Amino acid sequence: MLTLAVLLLLLVTCSPSQQGAVEDLLRSLTDGLTFFQNHFTHLNLDGVFGYTLLHAQLKELVQMWQDTELAGDPQIRAAAGLAARLDESLPGALQALQDAEPKYFREFEPMMDAGFWSVPKEWTSTDSALTYSAFRVTECYDEELSDECITLLLGTWKDNGTPCIVTKSCRDMMTRFGCPHYSLSHQLLYFLTGKMRGCSNILQGERRESRVNLTDQDYQKIFCSNMMKNNKEIVKNSFPHQTRDIFIENIMLCGMAGFVDFYSADWLRHILLWQDPEAGCFGKDEEDISRGLSKELLEKLQLHRRVKRREKTLKDGCSSHMTGVAVSALGGYLYHYLTEQDVTKRPLL
Repeated sequence: MLTLAVLLLLLVTCSPSQQGAVEDLLRSLTDGLTFFQNHFTHLNLDGVFGYTLLHAQLKELVQMWQDTELAGDPQIRAAAGLAARLDESLPGALQALQDAEPKYFREFEPMMDAGFWSVPKEWTSTDSALTYSAFRVTECYDEELSDECITLLLGTWKDNGTPCIVTKSCRDMMTRFGCPHYSLSHQLLYFLTGKMRGCSNILQGERRESRVNLTDQDYQKIFCSNMMKNNKEIVKNSFPHQTRDIFIENIMLCGMAGFVDFYSADWLRHILLWQDPEAGCFGKDEEDISRGLSKELLEKLQLHRRVKRREKTLKDGCSSHMTGVAVSALGGYLYHYLTEQDVTKRPLL
């Protein structure tokens, strides 16, 4: 008879192609964590946020297998090692953020804890029937209002503030249809934040007759279906360099929302190629490529950039934001590959 350990391995082992992808992911995340440990005092909040989501994904992955024979599997042990490295380095990064921007950090502090985030246990897919006929030409969100709306959900709008507050201006902005790019991803982030904070009143007060039956999950599916449309357009256009950041951010957020079709193997191959092989970061060559573009094309691509983004280019040219969203997106791929939801591949109890 097969031993329990061998049977478990047969049940949960990935396909050969996925096995190779898992090894590539572990190598990439190892390099990304080395970069983080060398630079975490210089990353901005957006960058550290990505590593926080990665921490949540790794901890959930390790916890899932810790009481099974697979806890000793080399890939699971490698993931546990990455989680341990973040256990050591994240507190220092958070302290550096608090020292540099105490007010801004305090407003978003709950989201900077891996325990705040619940990693998907079930998966769904987007629906092309929910896509907009066209996106608005320009972004349709105000960053200051967007930040305020999230702090109202978190309860950090003042000391000991009441959480889950939804104003009409916030609800109107966060449920507006047709928004492109970073507006769209921030609409999804708003609903994800509300879900993680336990808010159940985001849609209360909705008076538009066509929207009264829409749920929080319905909005997430609408947003991610359009983020999928956006990503497919980027792929069709051969990944223009200045669209890669939003391309990866869409994967990060919709993956956290449980939309499994964002974990495309073909997309993963491209993302891995965008990592700087020496530094381990992402977005390092953006300035050089921008200088080589024609003025007309550059202006066109600027439409894809986040409005007033809190970006920070580090001394070696790496992008804090793109590196953060990339490691989290890659963490989502790793979590999905090693915790497939097929019932025949779950741990035996």
